[in-house]
Amino acid sequence: MDAEGFVEVVLPGKVAPEGLRIRRGTVPVAGPGQVVIRMEATGVSFAEQQMRRGRYYDQPPFPFVPGYDLVGTVLSAGEGVGPGLIGTRVAAMVKVGGWASHVCVDAADTVPVPDGVGAAEAETLVVNGITAWQMLHREARVRAGQTILVHGVNGGVGSVLAEFAHLAGVKVIGTASARHHDALRERGIVPVDYHTEDVAARVRALAPGGVDAVFDHIGGRSVVDSWHLLAPGGALVSYGTASTRDDEGSKQWPVIKLLGRVWLWNALPNGRSACFYNVWAGRALAKDRFRARLRADLTEVFDALLRGDVTVRIAARLPLARAGEAMRLAESGTVAGKVVLTP
Repeated sequence: MDAEGFVEVVLPGKVAPEGLRIRRGTVPVAGPGQVVIRMEATGVSFAEQQMRRGRYYDQPPFPFVPGYDLVGTVLSAGEGVGPGLIGTRVAAMVKVGGWASHVCVDAADTVPVPDGVGAAEAETLVVNGITAWQMLHREARVRAGQTILVHGVNGGVGSVLAEFAHLAGVKVIGTASARHHDALRERGIVPVDYHTEDVAARVRALAPGGVDAVFDHIGGRSVVDSWHLLAPGGALVSYGTASTRDDEGSKQWPVIKLLGRVWLWNALPNGRSACFYNVWAGRALAKDRFRARLRADLTEVFDALLRGDVTVRIAARLPLARAGEAMRLAESGTVAGKVVLTP
């Protein structure tokens, strides 16, 4: 294929969004067990915002191509891959490399996107949907009649998590800016303003016996407060250190400190549990099991989308060549939903 056929976005180092570079080249060739996906949609997630600052805890050395996940059509397949995949729409989670017109991945890491689900719609739910589903059902194991607290309930993961919780018959208390409260109430969520209210005091007033689970992406001081809000037998699911996004110094230290706290809390004899959720956990040790679980859970997420049980919020669609603008928009905090990149 001609050199014009392939485009990717390169993160050259710690740069402003405008410092992202566009590189053109040749379309990759699928190796044994691999497929080449023609990207139809990829997105700007919190991971890329951290990577741009050199703050994502296991990012590769600069320069590299960011892009946590993508949805597209299988263009070609390597040796050992059945021809049935070619021409089908699939989703893949790659951690890096998704911001490209064509992406080469192991065929076993692709998950079929059902007919009737658009590429951009599916893209908004790859990493956000799998994270919400697994935290709710595999980590916290929520049950009907329970009450949970979701920090950042208006965010990409938080909004999907709240919808899955409602489907399971669970009451949701969510923190968000006041401007989102009316919309949250319409969705059956009890909102708490983290700017003006004492979150811990407000949650205690709403759930005097404590909440059955807290989902915390903030880290730092917030995660300590979250632990103290749990009811006996409750579960804390921590899944990020957003409060340290703009910090200097070690990017590993906030995570190490958090893991230390989790270990200590789990050693306490009070029936509560804590975990640090990582969507990649288990992949290195049991790849086949990891892939089977990912496929099963992401299929549940796509089926929920197909049934209309979850709503998709696309903040903006921008072409890949305007990735810097897309990242600036995603980081602005002024948009609701996911910023999606298209070829």
